[in-house]
Amino acid sequence: QVQLVESGGTLVQSGDSLQLSCKFSGNMADYGTIGWFRQAPGKEREGVSCISIESGATDYKDSVKGRFTVSTDKGTNMVFQQMNNLKPEDPATYYCAPAFDTSCHWYLSPGSYQYLSIWGQGTQVTVSS
Repeated sequence: QVQLVESGGTLVQSGDSLQLSCKFSGNMADYGTIGWFRQAPGKEREGVSCISIESGATDYKDSVKGRFTVSTDKGTNMVFQQMNNLKPEDPATYYCAPAFDTSCHWYLSPGSYQYLSIWGQGTQVTVSS
């Protein structure tokens, strides 16, 4: 059974950078896309980054474009999210999640998280202004 373990979340200051990591236990090639979701208190979980496992093509939520970069290391079954210039709207618990769907457009669409069944415990990012 696939398991996900996220790490790297911590308290940072606005403008700082942070890298999140996700250890994927299983065969990443069984899935079409993988990326990161986040959920702030009282808000719906939302997709922020997505990468095609086969092609490596990426896509992002508009508010993080140019600041976040998602990547995978298939050799070590790791998924990373580099977050630069963190802003006050970025604090949340961040989760990585795989999807069978090969479309990052779908992955990042509102409500897509409802169709994903594999989640880790998440890692919390806090940004102080």
